[in-house]
Amino acid sequence: MCYICNIYEMSITSSNPNSPWLLLVFSLPAKNASQRVQIWRKLQRYGTLALRSSGHVLPNTAANQEHMEWLAAAIRAARGQASVIKVQDFDDLPAERLTQLFLEARARDYQKLLHEAKKLLAQPAARRPGGQLTRIRRRFVEITAIDFFESPLRGRVEHLLAQADQSDANPPRGKHRRKFSEYLNRVWITRPRPGIDRVSSAWLIRRFIDPKARFVFGNQPGTHPDAIPFDMFSPEGFGHRGEDCTFETLCQQFTIKDRKVRRIAHIIHDADLGDDKFGRVEGQGLDQVLDGWAKQDLPDDELLQRGMELIEGLYSSMK
Repeated sequence: MCYICNIYEMSITSSNPNSPWLLLVFSLPAKNASQRVQIWRKLQRYGTLALRSSGHVLPNTAANQEHMEWLAAAIRAARGQASVIKVQDFDDLPAERLTQLFLEARARDYQKLLHEAKKLLAQPAARRPGGQLTRIRRRFVEITAIDFFESPLRGRVEHLLAQADQSDANPPRGKHRRKFSEYLNRVWITRPRPGIDRVSSAWLIRRFIDPKARFVFGNQPGTHPDAIPFDMFSPEGFGHRGEDCTFETLCQQFTIKDRKVRRIAHIIHDADLGDDKFGRVEGQGLDQVLDGWAKQDLPDDELLQRGMELIEGLYSSMK
């Protein structure tokens, strides 16, 4: 692959962990058209920037290096040639310009999504095509994953999606509205071996509803008659309602409008109900962690506490 030398005059420091860029150069047999299409799709999915002469660039992160190494292995398996190179700089393509090119690429993605979201919001909620908002959300998650330099358009899309959520949500009926004072310094009861909906609901209760909430476990609310049931098979208390999981029910009943909580609600919904309504896949990993802890035979209260700390970490990580 001697043509690598002709791509750019560049300083390659494979031993320097601070090299800010990764460069993938490869060639595939001309007859292997299907493999070429698959590789191209992966390059698009990973958000690579195609250089004019040859090669594809990504910021040097552990995740991006894994993606490029995987692609290189796939190319070699298809009887092609590939190299992944750590690059310090390009002499005719400054870091500022590379960063700008990445931002421009993501801006095009976000602009397309903004156009689709605005067009959808212009329609009455009842007449919106089924599944279109879910598709937009899923695409938004895909774009944010490769928005390495935080495009300013990201916030605009988030705002529009929040508007869509607000217009789709059914306002709580007056008789179901809850007064915070009735739910302070209370005992809350839920089923043993708490999963993702229960631990996230417990986190929501303690952070936004009842800061001094105490939690107990049981299969029948009657075992603790003074406790408030949540995520239990009971007509009383708080649980799944309609298409909402318990976390979403609590958000609506206590009119919690925190934007980050709304995003977590989407994650919990998709992980708990598995209907892919919001196109959020992050909850699957959280659910697997909770399942792993449950298999370690942790006590219910420790499992709940760890889960609440997990959700708190997710909340703190959000911008």
